[in-house]
Formats: sequence, structure tokens, C-alpha cells
Amino acid sequence: MKKILIMNGPNLNLLGVREKSIYGSQDFVSYFEALKQQFASLQLHYFQSNSEGALIDKIHEVGFDFDGIVLNAGAYTHTSVALGDAIAAITTPVVEVHISNVHQREEFRHHSFLAKNCQGVICGFGLDSYRLGIEALIK
Repeated sequence: MKKILIMNGPNLNLLGVREKSIYGSQDFVSYFEALKQQFASLQLHYFQSNSEGALIDKIHEVGFDFDGIVLNAGAYTHTSVALGDAIAAITTPVVEVHISNVHQREEFRHHSFLAKNCQGVICGFGLDSYRLGIEALIK
């Protein structure tokens, strides 16, 4: 059974209550439960942290044993060389995802320090971006 980790970065613990016009009104915990049902043949794991160091530690922890990581690093996408380096250091493939289309937003969100070390990038499909990331990893 394939093991895939879904990781969310800062402020994504507030999905469903923050900036609903950008991120929607569904909380991530209920969405994750739906994903587990949809992908019952996979072992889906979930981790969220507002701390850059905790995200790096988790990438190191699973980055040689899991079959894939779906990562929404939130604002760290646009600021963290360290997260990009952590992804480069592991063997587990990573798909970068974003709920919003970051290219329709502020200019600073157009650059990712992670993308060059990821298998691919999916953005702008709401929470469905995570499903698309999982599907990319299992194909």
C-alpha cells in the first residue's frame, strides 16, 4: 500500500474560516476524511504546522520511506530556501500544491523556492488541488 503525506504550512489550519473568498469555506480535516475514502487503497497521512522548522523535520522524517508528499507550504513557498533544500535532499517525490491560483495574486506569490525540486506544481483548483496532487503521484 502506497504511503502519501499531505503537508500544509502556515495558516492552513484556518481553512474554512479565513479569507473564504480565496480559500473556500470547507475545513481541511473534513476534506482530508473525504480524500481517505476516495483513495482507500492508499495510506494517507496528514501533517500541518505553522513552523518552518517543523515542516523541514517532517520532510526529513518521511522523505526516504513514503511514496509521495503533497505539499502546500503556504507563504513559505515564496520565502523558504530551507524548505526547497529539504525537498532536494530527499528521495520521495513531492508535488507542490496551492488552493488559489498564485499567479493571479500578488507579485511576490509568483515565485516558488520549492518548485524546481518538486515533481510538479498544481494551483488554482481549490481543495481539489490536493486530489490532483495525489493522482499525479500515483500515476
